[in-house]
Amino acid sequence: MKIGVIDYGMGNLFSVEQALKRLGAKVVVTSDKAQLQAVDALVLPGVGAFPDAMKRLEETSLIEFIQTTKKPLLGICLGMQLLFEESNEVTPTKGLGIFTGRIKRFEGVSRIPHMGWNNLELQQTPNWLDIKALPAARHVYFVHSFYASEMDNNQLVAYADYENVQVPGIVAKANFTGMQFHPEKSGSFGVYLLTAWAKGVMNTVC
Repeated sequence: MKIGVIDYGMGNLFSVEQALKRLGAKVVVTSDKAQLQAVDALVLPGVGAFPDAMKRLEETSLIEFIQTTKKPLLGICLGMQLLFEESNEVTPTKGLGIFTGRIKRFEGVSRIPHMGWNNLELQQTPNWLDIKALPAARHVYFVHSFYASEMDNNQLVAYADYENVQVPGIVAKANFTGMQFHPEKSGSFGVYLLTAWAKGVMNTVC
């Protein structure tokens, strides 16, 4: 299986690349659309501010490619947030519009960013996740000051509670999946989720 990590200059590419390689995948890190078109699945990572990321995607001519791809695509952290309609981080900015909802800054909590381990509550089960095989311990590692709000509950797979704020942790729609946390930094459960997603990709391409 070949996975393309979309390089638009704002991702923690090394950790994601190494995590995918440990799963046995061949990994291509690139912004070249021809190379990305030749892989089985895509990962959109991201670290930094939403407006800067959208600007970089525009500069690399990747916006339409991502919006129209039929390949399985996983957005991680900021990469997940970019898949929503818009964000108010720094300045109002349109996103990729895959998922319904808006990215906004936490309010009414004791500490920003939301940083550390938090339990995921499952809302529904995507086709790549085996509910019977899910570990009992479901903690993952978050580092973020903004989260997805006003989203379509039909697209919500799992959430975490942060001081009574429901934080979407996993979202899914058609061939798109998003994880707000860092699965590659989330211990055994993060590895489990990343492996389950990759196996789901394999089942669709084999």
